[in-house]
Amino acid sequence: MTGPTRLTFHGAAGTVTGSRFLLEAGRTRLLVDCGLFQGLKVLRKRNWRKPGFEPQQLDAVVLTHAHIDHSGYLPRLVKEGFREKILATHATRDLCRILLPDCGRIQEEDALYAAKEHYSKHHPPEPLYTEEDAVKSLEYFRAIALERDYDVGDLRFAFRRAGHILGAASAMVETPHGKVLFSGDLGRDDDLLMYAPEPPGDPDWVVVESTYGDREHPDEDPFAEMAEPLRRTFARGGIALVPSFAVARTQAMLLVMKTLMERGEIREVPIFVDSPMATNVTEVYCEHDALHKLSHDRCAEVFGNATYTRTVEDSKALDKRSGPMIVISASGMLSGGRVLHHLKAMAGDPRNTIVLPGYQAVGTRGRSLLDGAKSIRVHGKPVRVEAEVVEMPYFSAHADRSQVLAWLRKCEKPPKGVYLVHGEPEAAESLRQAIRDELGFEVDVADQGETVELD
Repeated sequence: MTGPTRLTFHGAAGTVTGSRFLLEAGRTRLLVDCGLFQGLKVLRKRNWRKPGFEPQQLDAVVLTHAHIDHSGYLPRLVKEGFREKILATHATRDLCRILLPDCGRIQEEDALYAAKEHYSKHHPPEPLYTEEDAVKSLEYFRAIALERDYDVGDLRFAFRRAGHILGAASAMVETPHGKVLFSGDLGRDDDLLMYAPEPPGDPDWVVVESTYGDREHPDEDPFAEMAEPLRRTFARGGIALVPSFAVARTQAMLLVMKTLMERGEIREVPIFVDSPMATNVTEVYCEHDALHKLSHDRCAEVFGNATYTRTVEDSKALDKRSGPMIVISASGMLSGGRVLHHLKAMAGDPRNTIVLPGYQAVGTRGRSLLDGAKSIRVHGKPVRVEAEVVEMPYFSAHADRSQVLAWLRKCEKPPKGVYLVHGEPEAAESLRQAIRDELGFEVDVADQGETVELD
């Protein structure tokens, strides 16, 4: 028998970002997910520290999906000496080819803007990594089919569908002491675009997200809920600014808006997707239409209903246009990117509406707006908020509390242990109690830097 199997939580413990889990068995060191910390400054500072392990000693990275809080540290990992394989599904690889260079480019642009406006404490401001660094990291990606076993040293793993976004997968890892299932981000059973997650199978341990561990998704019709604030905005001649993640959220928004226009429930107004990344991602959704609910023809109808802006000049021109219109732009929590420039231009006009679909993490501008802030800082300066702010929790791509419990209930045997990650403390603790009381499983909330032995 080899030595103990160890699992260390290097991220997404006590917070919803920075997913990084190190699994060690025998001489094999496998990192599951490699994300950026986002939100509060105290969390973002972790991106600049050593990750808690030596990148050059890893045997591989298994990537559950492409969202930046799961994949966004990969270019830095390579920059720090990682030279092994990054294993992901085909669609995740294709999305990362878009997301990671874009993330590097945004960091370069933000650093240049910070230098220009003199609002950084660092002289000169530097990006965590560049677009070139991100492109280099793509050389190490290897696409793995769902449900196919793949060996990494003393470990063997297979991906299974997780819903959530295109290409998202849970990772079942066989160790000398049993199976560990990493849920990644679990999708909803009732998602507008994605199919439901596969059942968990027979893991001995489960590492599961708890983002919505203390909440249920609303029962209301998302189409009706979206229609009303859009009608109000258009009646005022205003602009609906929708901060939206380029992957999944933007495509869901386009589906809803196209459907509402087809039904005659809202006016046909121009829709602009101001994100080169979202533009390219939408093309990937069309290429992988077997992985989601829209046919190839419906993809063309829904995604062809918008105008996609690519250049900086086209983006700036949107801020000079009059409403009514809809502008969808990343990032989804207003943490960076072009949407911040639109926010500065549009937030002070009471005719406009800022629509916040999905989860807004603590410390983000999106959460500040939800909490009623009348002024928020953008690029080092205060921005007055007079626009209507509307929360749209109906478009989250995450499973809620009941859906996570239902998924765990499908385990073919009671696991030896469940570890909750990727959730704020209150959400994780609430889910921990529910799993203990309703399912009777041994369950704990992971702590940052904690190592547990699996035997």
